[in-house]
Amino acid sequence: MNKDEIRNLVWTKMTEEKLGRFPFPLKGRIPNFKGAEKAAHFVFQMPEYKNAKVIKVNPDSPQLPIRAQALRDGKTILVPTPRLKAGFIMVKPEWVPAGEEKKAASLSHIKNYGKEIPLTDIPRIDLIFAGSVALNKDGRRAGKGEGYADREYAILRELGNPLVPVIGTVHSAQVVEEDIPIDRFDLTVDWIATEEGLIQTHTPFEKPNGIQWDLVTEEEMEEMPVLREIWELTKGKKE
Repeated sequence: MNKDEIRNLVWTKMTEEKLGRFPFPLKGRIPNFKGAEKAAHFVFQMPEYKNAKVIKVNPDSPQLPIRAQALRDGKTILVPTPRLKAGFIMVKPEWVPAGEEKKAASLSHIKNYGKEIPLTDIPRIDLIFAGSVALNKDGRRAGKGEGYADREYAILRELGNPLVPVIGTVHSAQVVEEDIPIDRFDLTVDWIATEEGLIQTHTPFEKPNGIQWDLVTEEEMEEMPVLREIWELTKGKKE
């Protein structure tokens, strides 16, 4: 099966079994699954989470509990802007009044609490959350099909961020037996958190150590100005 077929399998199953919640339809997005808070609760017990000071979290609805709790726990969060047009938004816990963490972590209000930061100001990230449509227990993942999680991870590595754990929070119905295809630029997860508990993937697949520039088109450079900026930053270093 290809990734599209696997995605559609998961979206259909979750829709038929009513495992999702607003926003609908589930298809075409990282599904907001019932039990997202339970999955997040398992994450909050992890040493990897407790020890992290700066967390990069995807902007999707099922990861809202993680973004909000991270702020309550005094952690800085970095959230990619839509289509990475403006890079990343950073929210520091001291910028958020007590009791407003959930609002500050929501996409509709995050800009009122955080700020877009230049690539050169991105702090060292200790833990990464990636939104997924489907995950295999060996760490392979399928997102919604636009490649942003892979690209965001590659950007951080290109900028010198070290290898750090990557966590996917999904419904147990999104953990599939299917053989998810993997390319050299694909991101894998080290941990899966579902409403039932934690799965350590012990993934045998190497994560990207930077941007695969040979695969970046001129059109992508136009659509994602952040890519051209990184090219100039890293190229400048080499020169």
